[in-house]
Amino acid sequence: MRIAVISDIHGNMDAFDQVTAELRDIGVDETICLGDCVGYGAESEKVVAAIHDLEVPVVMGNHELAMVHPNQLKWFNPLAQTSLAMTRSALSPESLAIIASWPRFVSKHGARFVHGFPPDRAKMYLFQAREDHFRRAFAACEERLCFVGHTHELELVVFDGDTVERMPLAAPVSLKPHCRYIVNVGSVGQPRDGGKRAKYILWDTLEDSLMVGRVAYDNERAAQKIRQAGLPEAHARKLL
Repeated sequence: MRIAVISDIHGNMDAFDQVTAELRDIGVDETICLGDCVGYGAESEKVVAAIHDLEVPVVMGNHELAMVHPNQLKWFNPLAQTSLAMTRSALSPESLAIIASWPRFVSKHGARFVHGFPPDRAKMYLFQAREDHFRRAFAACEERLCFVGHTHELELVVFDGDTVERMPLAAPVSLKPHCRYIVNVGSVGQPRDGGKRAKYILWDTLEDSLMVGRVAYDNERAAQKIRQAGLPEAHARKLL
């Protein structure tokens, strides 16, 4: 199977449209989303509706937690709190119900899918993890692979049973059968890896490989929608 793993769309329908078009063109067998479909961008409602209509499995991100449990807003910085409050007020009851149904993690195809950090944390960033965190996470998970989002960056963590190694994820990767991995898949809607194109990961289960997908979209239009919605200007600038 060829499985696309996406994350952190953040209300950026322009980026999501282009990614889904590419995935349709290349003919993936399944797409799985690691959450944070909402927030920052201007079209969270459209993103939730679209991903639901496409029947894409989604895990709950930290931004979704704030939609379902508003007391979680205090975890965010003041700018994000303002943005998320506006996002929540713009979401329909139907979209809030859809979001509330999303689980903390999904286990499929011998892999685990979680927003922040395994086994099921939505708010812990990969860059916060020390070696002991990684060792406990690998011990807690039966799955050989774990896909995470949250940081909006691309990274690969490799555990060979003895040492933990962290490395950038850029070129295609051939996975080793005796190793276990945490794969940080980057962001569709607001990448923070120095590039402005939407990112996703293509996992080929037959070839046992990973490839980074990079998709151009109309960044200027997405940024203008943020401004027109009255959301913080900083969210628009991060797309440009």
